[in-house]
Amino acid sequence: MLKRKVLIGFIGLLLAFQLPFATPAFAAGGTVDAETVARLEGLIKAQQQQLEMQQQQLEALQQQVGQFKQTVTETQVQAREAKAVADEMKIANLDPVKKAVTSGSEKVKLVLSGQVNRALNVVDDGDNTEAYFVDNSASGSRFRLVGAAKLDDDLTLGTRIELGFSPNTSSQVSQDDMASGDSFDQRYADISLDSKRYGKIFLGKGDTSSNNSAEVDLSGTDVVQYASIADIAGGMEFVESSGDDLSGIRVSDAFKDFDGLSRKSRIRYDTPTFYGAHLSTSWISDKRWDASAWWGGKGYGFNVVSAAAMAYINTEKNGEDSDWQYDGSFSILHENTGLNLTFSAGKQDVDNQGDPSNVWVKGGWRADLVDYGTTSFGIDYGKSTNLTTAKDDGYSVGATVVQVFNDYGAEFYAQYRVFSLDNDDRNVEDINVATIGTRVKF
Repeated sequence: MLKRKVLIGFIGLLLAFQLPFATPAFAAGGTVDAETVARLEGLIKAQQQQLEMQQQQLEALQQQVGQFKQTVTETQVQAREAKAVADEMKIANLDPVKKAVTSGSEKVKLVLSGQVNRALNVVDDGDNTEAYFVDNSASGSRFRLVGAAKLDDDLTLGTRIELGFSPNTSSQVSQDDMASGDSFDQRYADISLDSKRYGKIFLGKGDTSSNNSAEVDLSGTDVVQYASIADIAGGMEFVESSGDDLSGIRVSDAFKDFDGLSRKSRIRYDTPTFYGAHLSTSWISDKRWDASAWWGGKGYGFNVVSAAAMAYINTEKNGEDSDWQYDGSFSILHENTGLNLTFSAGKQDVDNQGDPSNVWVKGGWRADLVDYGTTSFGIDYGKSTNLTTAKDDGYSVGATVVQVFNDYGAEFYAQYRVFSLDNDDRNVEDINVATIGTRVKF
């Protein structure tokens, strides 16, 4: 408004200044100067009209801005009210959508997770065919609590408690005990301190450095088909070919992947990872220790993981001393085609007899055949030697399919496997196992 008044005043002053000079020209020149004055007056009038229209538009715009500010203010008030209601619902535990686990310490983040893995085994032992409802020992039912507290930009303090509970675990049920009862396993009671620069230290019960080093797997079928092939029916006994009597030799006695020292109470150190590789070592009770090397990487369309380990086991087997155990594995996946290959091997040094050993290989294919999730197929072959006696061989072949349901954290699997044993002391029948099951993670 002020600018418009100043402009009109300036134009008026300019005309007032020019009119005295224009009058003599009008008197001397006649109608030409009069027409010039008329045009100037018309121009001034048009400019005044244009300024008045702009003023009206400006007032209308100011009115819209005022309305918008009022709307924003009302929206902010509504948002504050909604947040207050939401906070009250959380306090009253009335929020059915937001999920959270509360820690006893404000500085510790706590995560609850776990899984249930149930299966049906139909077993033909060469004498009878029976159905067994089992918990899949390849990846048993469990729940865990994991806590983490960030101490500074480099250090993180971690805790983990994990308990396994497996009614009728597949590694224990047998022809003599079809319902072996509940298996309760204290898997982890662990404290860790993780440094980005210096590595990670573990104290308590948990994975030794060599655990899982024989079992790296990218196939997508390891929920039921992995290097430890005995797990799905480990408690079943071979039947003698003459007399149909149970031999007393279980599947788990004849097949073993020699995968490190499992989970023990230990102190463990892992180095930082350099270019996908790191080292690890742990010290366990009874003068045992182990060390391992791990590497994983991607390139040229492939994904590769690998591990190797050695362990001083300090045990006695069948009256013979066994001091050292070695194992390793690798798995490679071609990401575009889904084709994959997994290999595992292990052995023990045993005095005065043939060393027990294992070799296992699996070929697989992963494909997105349905919208629910990836479908994985696998065919494997394994051979374990010198486990039940100084001269015996166990052979196994299996075929598996696993379907993932991404939205539900679930997998459905089916497998058919044959276990064969060539034993010096007795002839036994093959064991055929057909398995269907599902694992649901939460």
